Amino acid sequence: MPDGGTLVVGPAWVGDLVMADVLLKRLKTQQPEQPITVQTTPALLPLAERLSGADAAIALDTAHGELALGRRRAQGRQLRERAFSRAYVLPNSFKAALVPFWAEIPYRCGWLGEFRYWLLNDPRRLDKARYPLQIERFLALAEPPGAALTPPYPQPRLRVEPQRTTALKAQHGLTSERAVLALAPGAEYGPAKRWPAEHFAAVARAALERGWDVWVFGADGDRGLADAIVAGAATPGRDDVGQLVNLCGRTSLADVVDLLAATAAVVCNDSGIMHIAAALDTQVIALYGSSSPAFTPPLSERATVLEQTLDCRPCFERVCPLGHTNCLRTLTPERALAALGWC
Repeated sequence: MPDGGTLVVGPAWVGDLVMADVLLKRLKTQQPEQPITVQTTPALLPLAERLSGADAAIALDTAHGELALGRRRAQGRQLRERAFSRAYVLPNSFKAALVPFWAEIPYRCGWLGEFRYWLLNDPRRLDKARYPLQIERFLALAEPPGAALTPPYPQPRLRVEPQRTTALKAQHGLTSERAVLALAPGAEYGPAKRWPAEHFAAVARAALERGWDVWVFGADGDRGLADAIVAGAATPGRDDVGQLVNLCGRTSLADVVDLLAATAAVVCNDSGIMHIAAALDTQVIALYGSSSPAFTPPLSERATVLEQTLDCRPCFERVCPLGHTNCLRTLTPERALAALGWC
């Protein structure tokens, strides 16, 4: 029976899925003849298809967090025909390891977690001190247990479809040839990771005054934030040369990839869009509040991390436990403008 290659069970979060590309690239280096298929959720399938190290992507039709034993068993049995020889399970959950087990993939590797020891035949015990970065925890699975990892690490990259970029710009009325600043004010994790809307608005005003266009990206739930930025960026009596467009809720993940590829710089929170932008090698100004770049930094030489040194951070809370979110409020727009080289 021919070798069907490698199955990688990908993370269910946008940023983690993008970072998983480092593992795919390492596996490609080790066995370039082995095709790599990424399993993900239906929502993230368009993103998985753009990972530079992926040859194919498949979706498991389950909701986030849903056990769905019947569907997982059915997909596992279907995948037996693909004859995968290796599987790497990146999420630490019990359910994530079920499909490779039911697919009878001979080699199944992942970190121990949630009583899944018997589902893996190369279970690893994670030493967080040895592998402090998320990408190191991905890369270590491609190496012998306990192996030392030597930087520089491969950087995630996403494939762009230039023809779609052109079509999307026309679809959304983004027809100018001016430089574009992207803003991404959302963070699904919670408000403790969201820079204040008025700070984003100040950066948008500066961009418009310089003759740049500004595109605001985000999910449908970020529309309120984007509306506040648009309103805050308006100055009565000012005739802007640049164009400010709210794209929140109007783009798919694939659209975000192709449109961000057309931007000159991105100002964003620690979010999935931050990792997408970094993987497109555009300039990234990454704003950190409750979280820390010591675990999931933007993986690009063109990224600048901005953060405050406070006794209370990083707390990794969704909502500021002290009620003030000073880690973000005191991170001024002037610092972002300086990082952009505008002041």
